[in-house]
Amino acid sequence: MQVLLKDVTLINPAQKLNEKTNILIVDGIIKKIGEITADELSASEVYELNGKICSPGFFDMHVHLREPGREDEETVVTGCNAAAAGGFTGLASMPNTSPDADSAEVVKFIIEQAKDHLVDVHPVGAVSVERKGEYLAPLAEMFDAGAVAFSDDGTAVKTASLLRSAMEYSQMFDTTIIEHCEDPSMDDGVMNEGVVSTMLGLPSIPTVAEDLIVMRDALIAEYTGGRVHIAHISSKGAVDIVRKAKERGVKVTAEVTPHHFTLTDESVKSFDTNFKMNPPLRSREDVDAMIEGLKDGTIDCIATDHAPHSIEEKEAEFIYAPNGILGLETALGLVISELVHKGHLTLEDVVQKLAINPRKILNLPVPKIEVDQPANLTIFDPDAIWTVDVSKFKSKSKNSPFDKRLLTGKSVAVINNSKMFYKDQFINI
Repeated sequence: MQVLLKDVTLINPAQKLNEKTNILIVDGIIKKIGEITADELSASEVYELNGKICSPGFFDMHVHLREPGREDEETVVTGCNAAAAGGFTGLASMPNTSPDADSAEVVKFIIEQAKDHLVDVHPVGAVSVERKGEYLAPLAEMFDAGAVAFSDDGTAVKTASLLRSAMEYSQMFDTTIIEHCEDPSMDDGVMNEGVVSTMLGLPSIPTVAEDLIVMRDALIAEYTGGRVHIAHISSKGAVDIVRKAKERGVKVTAEVTPHHFTLTDESVKSFDTNFKMNPPLRSREDVDAMIEGLKDGTIDCIATDHAPHSIEEKEAEFIYAPNGILGLETALGLVISELVHKGHLTLEDVVQKLAINPRKILNLPVPKIEVDQPANLTIFDPDAIWTVDVSKFKSKSKNSPFDKRLLTGKSVAVINNSKMFYKDQFINI
């Protein structure tokens, strides 16, 4: 099939691209960029895009697909559908499934479930067996099966000794250890410790619980020469620790979620469990630190921590409800609304943090927008104004705090693996 993307604005800082042009795609391969002949035009399926942005396909390096084990909340396919709707052509799935992704068999199963989908799925394997922090999982076997990183996500790696072993072992494959940074002796709260938690009388988690583990992990990475990636960073102190570690040459990277640069713990006053997450929503000072970390490069990428939960689970008292919210279908709108239109990031920065850096951290090839390359593209409109409607989400779950929120910036289409998602439909191209 021959597809013409007419009048798109190509943006890819990795190739120093920022130009308005046309892209001709034949059987999923970019065949021409530039002026199109009358014959090429007549032979093509034409998509008039009126200057909308076209970048390398976005990649979310922190997604919970729930399969195997909780297919009532999400499956690999429904999660991939949500990713495509949100503008992502690839994702990394976290290992806290049931059973945990602590073996080559589970890693292969997840990859098999995603086979033939537009969205590429790259599993993250568990660091320890059953994520219990007692024994290393078979990292080499999982890497050979397709795991791109290792994490005990949901908790930090239990001991400094085990983390050291994981970092030393992972250097054999040049992979990173992805850490959920929270001291387990201080994690028995349900929201951020501060004025709001005191006012509401809810048990709380102080920011130092995060800072302690970030400091531990940075020091062990420095000692071993290994690589560590700080998941969903949320505290000002943690950002400062990462910044200083990078200045010393430590191999540390970090991600932030849209909710952690958008919302504060003031939202918890509603007792709406869709504002309950881990790490919890922090103070305005912490939110400002997330934005500053994105601006100065301390925070390398934006990831959603997409965490589907059933309606029944979330409709519990705040202290009993599970942590986590959906993220794939609102991320781009929040990034454009809160970061681009408020002058914090440029569109080039957005592409760097949503498409390029996540893949670099995971040692995955970054898509190029050039002739004879497979088309792996995200097309989005940074000026589209829309209202979030969870009833229309592709995800199986509906747990979003952004329902009915007005956002600016939306995905128009994604293209990958000779498939296109456009106007709510998957099309073979």
